[in-house]
Amino acid sequence: MEMYHASARFILTCNYPNRVIPALHSRCQGFHIDKIDITEFTARVATVLVSEGVEFDLDTLDTYVRSTYPDLRKCLNTCQMNSTAGQLIQPSGDEGDSRDWKLSAVELFKAGKTNEARKLMCSAVRPEEMEEVFRWCYDNLELWSKDVEQQDKAIIIIRNGMANIPLVADQEINLSATLCELAQL
Repeated sequence: MEMYHASARFILTCNYPNRVIPALHSRCQGFHIDKIDITEFTARVATVLVSEGVEFDLDTLDTYVRSTYPDLRKCLNTCQMNSTAGQLIQPSGDEGDSRDWKLSAVELFKAGKTNEARKLMCSAVRPEEMEEVFRWCYDNLELWSKDVEQQDKAIIIIRNGMANIPLVADQEINLSATLCELAQL
């Protein structure tokens, strides 16, 4: 960076600024971009669907939102792939992306099939995605319980599972145990 700073500009992006070494922090101007609120996210997707003439029901839209939030581009692309004849259809689970386990998991959790959802997630999630999975669990507290006190308990369970990531030998067992605890709420 020091060699080419006069003739080039560098743009560095990251999801976890606390993991960037201080030497890089001191050489950069920081900008924090907040993620959009899930209500605004849902409204934006609904606005795009309406403007494109795609009919949808709120439960189907909710599935797409919960599986892709906060990635608006991913949500719009997934909705586009699943819109046929002007209708947004339920996800089929074969959308072709490694992250599409989220679509199926949301459907299974909504249907009360927590055991199947747990098995799906444990088989589909790669070890390097574990932090993202726990974040997804946190972003979707309503899947575990509608009760605020139970959601508080879910946060603690998710935090404990996330804290165990560097400590456990088998990430799948850690994820499975966390999901079992969440299912008991």
